Amino acid sequence: MIIGLFGGLGLFLYGMKMMGDGLENAAGSKLKFILNKVTANPISSVLVGTFVTILMQSSSATTVMVIGFVNSGLLNLVQATGIIMGANIGTTTTAFLVSMNIDALVPILIFTGSILFLFTKAKKRRDLASILLGFGILMLGMELMSEAMYPLRDSQVFKDLILSIGTKWYLGVLIGLGITMLVQSSSATTGLLVALTTTGSITIQVAFPLILGANIGTTITALLSSITANKTAKKAAVIHLLFNIVGAIIFLPLGKYLMEIVTYLAPESIKLEISLIHLIFNVSNTLVLLPFAGLLIRIAERVVGQEEDKISEILDRRLLQTPSIAEGQVILETVKLAQLAQENVKLATEAFMNNDMKNVDLVYKNEDRINEVTEIITNFLVQLSSSDLNVNEFGRVGDTYHVLNDIERMGDHAENIMELAQERDRKNVEISEEAREEVRAIYDYTNHAMDIAIESYKENNKEKALSIIQVEERIDTLQKEYRDAHIRRLNAGRCSALAGILFLDLISNMERIGDHAKNIADTVSEIKERD
Repeated sequence: MIIGLFGGLGLFLYGMKMMGDGLENAAGSKLKFILNKVTANPISSVLVGTFVTILMQSSSATTVMVIGFVNSGLLNLVQATGIIMGANIGTTTTAFLVSMNIDALVPILIFTGSILFLFTKAKKRRDLASILLGFGILMLGMELMSEAMYPLRDSQVFKDLILSIGTKWYLGVLIGLGITMLVQSSSATTGLLVALTTTGSITIQVAFPLILGANIGTTITALLSSITANKTAKKAAVIHLLFNIVGAIIFLPLGKYLMEIVTYLAPESIKLEISLIHLIFNVSNTLVLLPFAGLLIRIAERVVGQEEDKISEILDRRLLQTPSIAEGQVILETVKLAQLAQENVKLATEAFMNNDMKNVDLVYKNEDRINEVTEIITNFLVQLSSSDLNVNEFGRVGDTYHVLNDIERMGDHAENIMELAQERDRKNVEISEEAREEVRAIYDYTNHAMDIAIESYKENNKEKALSIIQVEERIDTLQKEYRDAHIRRLNAGRCSALAGILFLDLISNMERIGDHAKNIADTVSEIKERD
């Protein structure tokens, strides 16, 4: 019986993972920029958490991902709290799947999924194969667990245990908690509970405290994941624990009312009753505690501590558990990096134009940050490249290496311009008004080129990327015109030799920045062509 139970549980967990991977890959493009949908509005956060968990088939995976987002500074605690609550709702879909009486379809699902998986190379069909095959294996695992537990219907010890749970609900909570901590999945505990219905001893009165315990037990995964995270991420894990514990305390005394509701809705099916009470509890718990999210956050801050122990980390490794989302975050972080380089070009140019050195330290600090983040993103890309990304996503990941190099070089040219500004300041070099106007003109075109490059990369927009061609050509033309004009000024004695050297170096750096912006846009065009 034990061997059969473990075998069935193994198939159940593997099938759930396989089906979740198939759903996640199929919805990859929708998941990429999921954070864009998360706002300060708690309702949207709950909906996002529910949606992601339905696709991933694991509230534990969602909460671990949230820990990674918080640790990276991509989510605040208010947003994370809503997503965690939504994850508890989304995980109830697994209970509904295993409560369906579709045993006759299991062989068909496994056969169809296997054929598609073995004899097709198209990504969409292989994702569908993973979904069908995973669901079939999950249901096969349920059948094995049910068959393994069938002999328990004649065990007096088991009947006595079930009877004690019915009268001592705290015992059921502890058992559900213990099982879930061991298997790291509340869905697996629910599956075991549904499998136990074959013994004829499981009632909704027994199932309810077990479900409450399972909801608390599933928080162990996030708690373990937060051990190496910063304090803000630890707070998110504690909020997950508080949400489920407080919910169990609130609804355990109200259990008889919830049980009356599900008994009325599904009087003939204990399996469906278990699924319904799991859903109703998590939805009700969210409705009750969502208005008190701020209180949960304050308690978590008291438990963990207010002071922050380290700066948020960019692209936490936990994001690698969801490659499609990780890929989207790489793009967003790369865009932020490009915007920082663009800001540095602006600050350095203003310093040169206005002979104002107030932002010197900021420019060099930003340049150090650009180099640091470039290394972080590159290392993350190496790990992400070995993940299960689809061809088009991997194309964007691969080309981001080149984009990062161009961004880093743009930052270097901004640093060069700041050095020119410092040289001008040290030697009190005067720049003619004509030269100032030329610098303003070439900077405006260069800045426009950077705008096009950044926006086209962010949006993966080929048409916008192609619009950089004329802008970059104009920068090249201006650089040549201004170089010739400068030589005429030198010959006429309207500027000093040192002023001329600084001016020529500056417009040369602008021209090189335009080249790197065009390189980024060209990368976007090539990606779209492959798509």
